[in-house]
Amino acid sequence: MTRLANIFHPISLGVTLVVAAWPLLMSPAAALAAAGDAATHESDHAEDVLELPEVHVHGLPLNKDRQLGPVALFTPWPDIPPSLQGKELDDWMKARLLVSKEAKVTVVVLEPCKHRELTRAGVDALGRWRFDPQLNGDDPVDGELTVRIHFRTR
Repeated sequence: MTRLANIFHPISLGVTLVVAAWPLLMSPAAALAAAGDAATHESDHAEDVLELPEVHVHGLPLNKDRQLGPVALFTPWPDIPPSLQGKELDDWMKARLLVSKEAKVTVVVLEPCKHRELTRAGVDALGRWRFDPQLNGDDPVDGELTVRIHFRTR
């Protein structure tokens, strides 16, 4: 009898595995699965579509409807004055730009360059910068930003 059990034991184990796997092979999900492009058809995802109302975005919001600062539209760089061209320079200036709600720019020099000509060139260039004003929600307000210009030639 032991010899007979040794012969049929592997067969009964195989039958047990097939019987246990049968529900997985014949599940409704397996029967409904589609292959290829049909698996990603739009109608399969119709319930996943979410339509949002139109959203108005203006500038960069900071916290609740506050824009961080004026948005630069045109930023020409300063030219090296003729009296300093060809010389090695490593100089910088710091300025604050006050941008009114009408987008008018006022330049205030916080730290001038060592060379007066470079400071003048920097102020002239910054005066030509153009901005959209800072916003509070959709309302323009006065704003400001600080700029550092580094003049470096070799």
